[in-house]
Amino acid sequence: MRIYLVRHGIAQERLGGGITNDAQRPLTDEGRNETRMVAQALKKLGVKADLVVTSPLVRARQTAEIINEVIGGGPERMKVSDSLAPGGSANFLFKFLKQLDAADEIFCVGHEPDIGRLAATLMWAGPELDIPFKKAGVCRVDVSDLPPSMPGTLKWFITPKIASFI
Repeated sequence: MRIYLVRHGIAQERLGGGITNDAQRPLTDEGRNETRMVAQALKKLGVKADLVVTSPLVRARQTAEIINEVIGGGPERMKVSDSLAPGGSANFLFKFLKQLDAADEIFCVGHEPDIGRLAATLMWAGPELDIPFKKAGVCRVDVSDLPPSMPGTLKWFITPKIASFI
């Protein structure tokens, strides 16, 4: 099973103009463009998505929608889970995915530092392992099952800068 962990793209910094709380902050134009570039690089690498699960926060949902659109998924592949919201739980995510009878290639779009902690959890690393994700960064961790019954393997990590060369 291939798990693609993605941090949301660059989002609006300030509240105002109808944005009254952090959960409503949308991607900026730069964030949308950078996310699209990363998604196009993934497509060139032959990445597919059987399922795209996202945090309910606007910036993560928008990131997931761009990835799903570029890679060629339909709206039925998109799911929202509070387990990917800030402070979410890996165990809750694993239960959520089991309910869906998840497929082989799963995208999880969330926030830092939680998405980095999820990567560490999939690889059975301790809390001392810090995997900082750049905005719109994505890594692939291969696991045999969920929750992982053995450590997952980090296959690659792509930042937007690396994606610009693909």
